[in-house]
Amino acid sequence: MSETTGTRLPGSPTTLFDHALLLHRAAPEQPLHRGGRPYPDDASHRRRDGPEAPADRRAVGTDVARILDAHFARDAGVPGELADVFHDIYIPIHPNEHIAAAAERADGERVRRTGRRLVRHGTDRCSVTVGLALLAAVGTADDVPLIRTIGLLSDDFGPLAAHALERLPGGVEALLWLAERVTGWGRVYVVEALCRLDDPVARPWLLRRACDGDCLNGYFAGRVAMAARLHEALAVPDPDSALVDHAGRLLHTMGVAGGMGHTLAHYPEAGAVLEAHARHVGTLNPTIGRYFTIALLTQHLTTESPRAAGCTAAQQEALRATYLGILDRDEWTRTARAGSAADDDRMRWLADHRAPQLRLRAFPDREPDAE
Repeated sequence: MSETTGTRLPGSPTTLFDHALLLHRAAPEQPLHRGGRPYPDDASHRRRDGPEAPADRRAVGTDVARILDAHFARDAGVPGELADVFHDIYIPIHPNEHIAAAAERADGERVRRTGRRLVRHGTDRCSVTVGLALLAAVGTADDVPLIRTIGLLSDDFGPLAAHALERLPGGVEALLWLAERVTGWGRVYVVEALCRLDDPVARPWLLRRACDGDCLNGYFAGRVAMAARLHEALAVPDPDSALVDHAGRLLHTMGVAGGMGHTLAHYPEAGAVLEAHARHVGTLNPTIGRYFTIALLTQHLTTESPRAAGCTAAQQEALRATYLGILDRDEWTRTARAGSAADDDRMRWLADHRAPQLRLRAFPDREPDAE
């Protein structure tokens, strides 16, 4: 199915699919600005609190399933009849067993036509979500372009888009395409799907590009390290710089991921991977980004217990000494000071937030806080 299938009558409301497609075409290699918000249907959703989820979470999706069952039970029912019927009921944005069961009870081809129609021509996020849920249940490889395009509006459609692509042929490539073009929660859903698939095609991307610096990376950093076999990738004699840099970001993110995802304390290979990273990063040229990442790892090793760092006490002390030795090299110190002079945000953060016991040549010691 082509991404451009379908037309819109002059003066009719903009479909959410057209909205995503137009924004994507303006910057085809980048995530949509603000995740595509505001959507064309924003006014009808902004001025209401929205239907509340059922008190019994097991009942979520049953209202939608009843409407779908009634619709598919009528031979004369057409997809357009569902365009506006979901606006006033609670619509789950995650995979839902009741909606999936309703899709599987009906004729598969009819369900696919209905899902495609709602996703491609829906002007309200509620009907588009239901259409995407139908495709997530019974869609085919023909639906991949449609699903990945609506998935660009990832805060609302990312969970179902990732779930749908995960089960379809060609889904890995589509998930990688989408992963490069979503941020925030959308990136969480897509990266977690790639980790579950555990496909060798995705491993190079997971090892080098999964973390984009968002705080939500904490939900998947540990999964990436394990699914992509980070410890094996760093065990080679001369890994590429992109792998080493991203390994540092993964390790730091796991270090601060408490309450979100797997931390260094929960990562069985943490000690070995930290040692490998320390060994390899010291062979690279200094950059502000590398300095910042190493300083954050050193701070974690300085302020946290060995258990929190995922290593033994002896490993922790040796790692801290190795990282400090790199940071205090003349060329690394000059790089950090140049960043400070240029008012780089990362260097400013280090100057203001590094632990008092973390002493770095690039930064003058701070005066103790006044009593």
